Amino acid sequence: MAKRALISVSDKTGITVFAEELAALGIELISTGGTKRALEEAGLNVTGIEEVTGFPEIMDGRVKTLHPLIHGGLLGKRDEPAHTDAMKAEKIAPIDIVAVNLYPFQQTLEDPEKTFDDAVENIDIGGPSMIRSAAKNHQDVTVLVDAADYPDVLSELKETGGSPSLMTKRKLAAKAFRHTAAYDALIAEYLTTSVGEESPEKLTLTYNLKQSLRYGENPHQNAAFYERPLGNPASLAKAEQLHGKELSYNNINDADAAMAVVRDFKEPAVAAVKHMNPCGVGMGASVYDAWTKAYEADSTSIFGGIIASNREIDGETAEKMSEIFLEIVIAPGFSAEALAVLTQKKNIRLLKIDLPNHQTSERRVTTVAGGALTQETDTISYEDVEATIPTARKPSDRELEQMKLAWKVVKHVKSNAITLAKDDMTIGVGAGQMNRVGAAKIALEHAGEKADGSVMASDAFFPMADTVEEAAKAGVRAIIQPGGSKRDQESIDKADEYGIAMVMTGVRHFKH
Repeated sequence: MAKRALISVSDKTGITVFAEELAALGIELISTGGTKRALEEAGLNVTGIEEVTGFPEIMDGRVKTLHPLIHGGLLGKRDEPAHTDAMKAEKIAPIDIVAVNLYPFQQTLEDPEKTFDDAVENIDIGGPSMIRSAAKNHQDVTVLVDAADYPDVLSELKETGGSPSLMTKRKLAAKAFRHTAAYDALIAEYLTTSVGEESPEKLTLTYNLKQSLRYGENPHQNAAFYERPLGNPASLAKAEQLHGKELSYNNINDADAAMAVVRDFKEPAVAAVKHMNPCGVGMGASVYDAWTKAYEADSTSIFGGIIASNREIDGETAEKMSEIFLEIVIAPGFSAEALAVLTQKKNIRLLKIDLPNHQTSERRVTTVAGGALTQETDTISYEDVEATIPTARKPSDRELEQMKLAWKVVKHVKSNAITLAKDDMTIGVGAGQMNRVGAAKIALEHAGEKADGSVMASDAFFPMADTVEEAAKAGVRAIIQPGGSKRDQESIDKADEYGIAMVMTGVRHFKH
């Protein structure tokens, strides 16, 4: 039967009611500092930790619970004679329930006014030690790190008149170790970043459950969506859903891809994405212009697509959007008129999120069987490169504008990738092909007659001149590509043969 409970919490949500219920069951309360004061103010009798240990809190509270009379009471096995004999000999009383949560380290990091020293002071030592001790000895000790578990534990205590079931205590112990592991992972990440370590010998990341998903890529696959603490504020995890049913696994991947495209544009831009590839991207003087061009870029594939805009959706644009079926619209905002129009469609999902006009550099993690890969986000823009023009003909200013658009988009297309642009919009996208000329043929076929006078972007160099040949036959007037092939001169010569201007960036944009 539970006789003593140790309570020490930074987040005091529900703790007074929980303690009152424990006291009503005849359980002695032990506590520290601010928690002790809060319980006493509620009229409860509480034994201070220093009364148990016979030792005062010292070093600004850094040392208070790290004591044999505390950890012996937590770790002592009740069915092990050697342990119980030691407890009797050293006058160690068992502790049966531990309710502890930790110093607010994450909240400290979120406060821009807090310093490195403030962060270090909010690294909890005693709390994780008590949690781990109690969780290790969970067959005898009930450990709680989440206020959501207080009611169920109280219910079992009342029903059994003793302690929760072993299964309950084991589940709570597992949660306790997840809690301390996540806490330590966040500290490790913060300190690792602070010293500029890019590839530490251990990758320690933590995520919080955002939502369970109905299924993954297919209905037979289990899935969930997790959020990084202190993650990118412009991530999908931070979006406010204004309308529509829950996001699916595929929705989340596609929405992330769409957001990435429009973040590369300073001018109003709209991107339509299907299966994580942009099918149409447009830019213009207004969001309506950008939407119109994104729609006209591929009026077939956009059906059922995911739309991202880097400007607020107005009523006029919403009216046009409502004419076709769209899965998701993501934007920094929606006017009242736009909401009135779009919310009439039951299934469309509307997501509001700030989309800055630049890519945020962060390390992305991709899992493989039995391992993980990390890399920085591809944030290189045309302004970051030292482009060269090796062809006899130089691009006009207008052609260069369109090449920049095509180059921004090709970065977000699965490799091998080719994009065609004209009149401030994409007119052809060739994605995920096993050879580059194959990707070019798909993009050119999609563009049809519009290819005449267009520009082409390639995510990687041309291994031979055949892609330039295909582009020239279709009327492409300018090409932007990284260069770097042993046979670059063949592509340059072919471009000169047809009067095509070619820009070489020296930067590859593979996306696998």
